Amino acid sequence: MTESAMTEQVVVADSSPLIALAVTGAIDLLPQLYRDVLLPPAVWDEVTIAGQGLPGAEVVRGAGWLKVTKPDPAVVAALTILVGQGEAEAIALAQSVVGSVLLLDDAQARRVAERVGLRRIGTLGILRKAKIAGLLDRIEPLIDQLAHHGIYMSRNLIDAILRDVGERI
Repeated sequence: MTESAMTEQVVVADSSPLIALAVTGAIDLLPQLYRDVLLPPAVWDEVTIAGQGLPGAEVVRGAGWLKVTKPDPAVVAALTILVGQGEAEAIALAQSVVGSVLLLDDAQARRVAERVGLRRIGTLGILRKAKIAGLLDRIEPLIDQLAHHGIYMSRNLIDAILRDVGERI
């Protein structure tokens, strides 16, 4: 896939999707789909420091293409009333990067991001996007791995995405 085929240039990642993509071995899809993959310091700390020894932590630590970028502290402070520190920093960072898309799975954080007008994508959306771009042959095995690692996904959403990409009737 060429860079011109990328629909977004920048994605700002929260911790849950990074961990989910890391444990399935699919984290390297991100730099294939986006020119820049940014994450705020709280997300980096949550995954690689607080999460040291947990699934996905070392994979994320080793992803040299991830760019840790500090958001505006005043914007973060206002958002921490509604969501956790990592989500607040990710939302604030996405707000400061024109044209970015926010990668997050947390339902409350997605609602807040929607309220402030941010474009959002989740872990399953990344897998769908990668399949459509020809980077994956099938996404169902990766979805099964997510479930095996205890990552919750709505059955209705899974079924809809698998139908959308031709893996279900």
